[in-house]
Amino acid sequence: MESGRMALHGAHVIVFANEKGGTGKSTTAVHVAVALAAQGRTVAALDLDHRQRTLARYLENRAATMKRRGVELPQPVFAVVDGTSEEGFDAKLAEAAANAEFVVIDTPGRDDPIARRAATMANTLVTPMNDSFVDFDLIGQVDPENYKVSRPSFYSELIWDARKARAKTDGATIDWIVLRNRMQHIEARNMRRVGEALNQLSKRVGFRIIPGLGERVIYRELFPSGLTMLDIGQIPDIGLGHVAARQELRELVSGLALPDRIGAAA
Repeated sequence: MESGRMALHGAHVIVFANEKGGTGKSTTAVHVAVALAAQGRTVAALDLDHRQRTLARYLENRAATMKRRGVELPQPVFAVVDGTSEEGFDAKLAEAAANAEFVVIDTPGRDDPIARRAATMANTLVTPMNDSFVDFDLIGQVDPENYKVSRPSFYSELIWDARKARAKTDGATIDWIVLRNRMQHIEARNMRRVGEALNQLSKRVGFRIIPGLGERVIYRELFPSGLTMLDIGQIPDIGLGHVAARQELRELVSGLALPDRIGAAA
């Protein structure tokens, strides 16, 4: 199928994409999907990483916890896309969008043709990155002496091409967001330098920058139960740090600037 936008019943597609692993991409995707469901929005989630299945496993664990504890929690519908063809992905996406306001897509942490296809279908494209020049290298290169941006990297060029293709297809703009995950709570020189480089690059290639989820052990501990920071009533020994993490999530969702209300097919 020719690359482009198909009719998705007005659903807003949020794609989490980064060809580098270990950036908190799946954790962030799950938390955003659950946060939207907690707002009463209809949410479908697609996991394109049929090998690791982190997003799907998280939501499976969440369903098991609800059954085990006899509680109801906000829960997106979800599916794993295990085909390799664009046509197979398009069919899954159309199915998910038919009854949802939002479709949240988690892509593999590697170069993948279906992930590239998903990027062209996004309304909001989120690239999580850790606060380091190791992760920054995916989207831009810096001078080793003064840390100024020397040029965009291959991935930025790839997204640039995806945005041009989308604009040509239906005139829409992909809102590309770089999400600064695992930021330290004490400002450091490296954090300032990464921030300055991101600001420089954002003006050249046109993405927005918002803060993501901090470096907190709780995010890794919640995976087996499928709980999120919005499920405080189900998490024992809640401390002030967990309350702060909940606020981080709320600010993240607000920073995505998603539409207030979307018409989904009945």
